[in-house]
This record gives sequence, C-alpha cells and structure tokens, in this order.
Amino acid sequence: MKVKVTSIPVQDQEKALLFYTEKLGFLRKTDVQLSEHSRWLTIVSKEEQDGVEILLEPAPNHFEPAKVYQKALFDAGIPYTQLNSDNVQQDYERLINLGVEFSVKPTEMGTVKIAVFNDTCGNNIQIVEML
Repeated sequence: MKVKVTSIPVQDQEKALLFYTEKLGFLRKTDVQLSEHSRWLTIVSKEEQDGVEILLEPAPNHFEPAKVYQKALFDAGIPYTQLNSDNVQQDYERLINLGVEFSVKPTEMGTVKIAVFNDTCGNNIQIVEML
C-alpha cells in the first residue's frame, strides 16, 4: 500500500483552493463537482506533481463532529498537518509578504526548524525543515 490522497478539512473549498494555490504555490490536480456544495478537489505540490494529493475536504460543513474536531485543534494551536520545506525561514518571509498569518515564527527544535500558519480555512498548518 501507499498514500495517494490525504485530506485537510476546509470550511470553504474555493477559498482554500485560492489560498493553497496562490499563496502556497500548490497546483490544482482534480476538480469534480459532487453536489451543489461540494467537490472532489485535490491539489499537489509543484515539485511533485505525481506525488501525494491533498483533498480540500468540505467535511466541516456537512459533518458536525468534523467541525468540532477542526475547531478544537485550531483553538488549541495544534497544527492539523505539516508540510515539508527546504528552508523554513525563506518560506516564512515569502508567506509573510503575501499576508499569511503565523502563530509560531521559525523556531529550531532539535533536528528541525518549524513555523505554524493559519490557512484561513480553519486550520493551523506547520511547515518543517529537517536540519
């Protein structure tokens, strides 16, 4: 087995698509309308276009436990997931210049450097660089 798709819960798929493509630089991979209010909407890294897809999952809008879980993680400051970075400081500065809000500035923690930002769709996302 291998991971092909993983998901991030989002409150607004269109807003999430814009944030993840325009701010973070991901590419839209699949976009299929499933119902009036949800799509099978995946994005991929520009660097690994055949790699793992991230499903921008609208579950918080349709399944109350998902909404509660997402809010609890966000309120506690816990990242929903992490994204690898070759240079956290460089990505932090680029994203700050694009208006992205960080709750944790670049911080070294042993063998990694991390930073945490708000994806504007209900999640804290951590970027991590292996040192």
